Amino acid sequence: MTADDLASTLLARLDELLAATDAELAASYPGERPGRQPVHTVYVPADRYDADLVPSYGEAALRLVDEHADRFGALVGDAGLVERVRFKLGSEPVEDLRIDFEDGYVGRSDADEDADAVRAARALAESRRAGTAAPFGGIRIKCFEAATRTRSVRTLTSFLTTLLEQGVSFEDWVVTLPKVTRVEQVDAMVETCARFEQELGRSEGALRFEIQVETPQSVLGADGTATVARMVHAGGARLKGLHFGTYDYSAACGIVAEHQSLEHPAADHAKLVMQAAAAGTGVHLSDGSTNLLPVGDADAVVAAWANHHRLVRRSLERGFYQGWDLHPGQLPTRYAATYAFYREALPRALQRLAAYTNNTTHGIADEPATARALASYLLRGVQSGAVDEAEVVDGVGLDADRLFSLSFNRSRSS
Repeated sequence: MTADDLASTLLARLDELLAATDAELAASYPGERPGRQPVHTVYVPADRYDADLVPSYGEAALRLVDEHADRFGALVGDAGLVERVRFKLGSEPVEDLRIDFEDGYVGRSDADEDADAVRAARALAESRRAGTAAPFGGIRIKCFEAATRTRSVRTLTSFLTTLLEQGVSFEDWVVTLPKVTRVEQVDAMVETCARFEQELGRSEGALRFEIQVETPQSVLGADGTATVARMVHAGGARLKGLHFGTYDYSAACGIVAEHQSLEHPAADHAKLVMQAAAAGTGVHLSDGSTNLLPVGDADAVVAAWANHHRLVRRSLERGFYQGWDLHPGQLPTRYAATYAFYREALPRALQRLAAYTNNTTHGIADEPATARALASYLLRGVQSGAVDEAEVVDGVGLDADRLFSLSFNRSRSS
């Protein structure tokens, strides 16, 4: 038998042995999904939401920047970045909006929630027609535990049916399921989405959801397994994201209020498990929030800005490209920190990726996995508005579509 014959025989046998494994890996880890991931999610209590909320948040954020212009400029340290932030606040101040019927919505009766579900859906439809809605969004319902299950389903049903009555599709919106503790609750959410699609005449997969990881049981199960990993695969293609809940998770771990933070070691541990569980699945990750808001006198505002700016940068460096914002005053530092993250290493990233794609030497022997990471970094920079696509085309000769292909082309891994 020749070497070629031997190799062919072995390969045929390996293909036979690993066929089921290959199929399972492809199904379980399909890689990144096409499309832009928003850099943040703004949570707004349902009773405070109206059709003008997005532009009003942008206006409020710009007023705060103008009021403290010198100190904001000093914090950002780059006049060009300040102008990018100002443009963003005037054009698309909120990327992802979540109308909240859970922890941010308290002290309301069933009648109040019934009314707010209809009113919020109509307000959303109005903002869509006016072109002032956020490009991404959804609602956060109450959890699927027995005590709140009826209320949760009732609100979701009312909200979705009202949207459709208003002529608005929910295909590009998501439902946030909070306080998930068991995989069975994810299974129930998958079935709930399917039932809504069937009953409301929508296409399969139209309604998607995200899981809030805010209980220790969602990270580590009673059987010692990483529950969140099982949740990711139970959610399948319907599951869009894992969002970390800073304060619920910290409190459940017994951390006193003074030390609850998205940078506490307990929070970092949970997010590392989330990150490993979601890797390769296409499920997006979102860090949590900080409750230190930029309100009060100038010193208080700037202190809160500095804290938020630092925490956003910290999350980005750890691979969490999205986070929660709770107040319009947090928008300037969200965008300032995000833009700085993508622009600071831009020249070096362009140089390294250009050298890799052109097979030239530049002092660093980048491997295919690093090239994919460089392409992903540039792609996220373009999608966030931090980087102009023309800068990447000029620097490396790749547009956004080609960056995506390079970022997630597994065949380049060998």
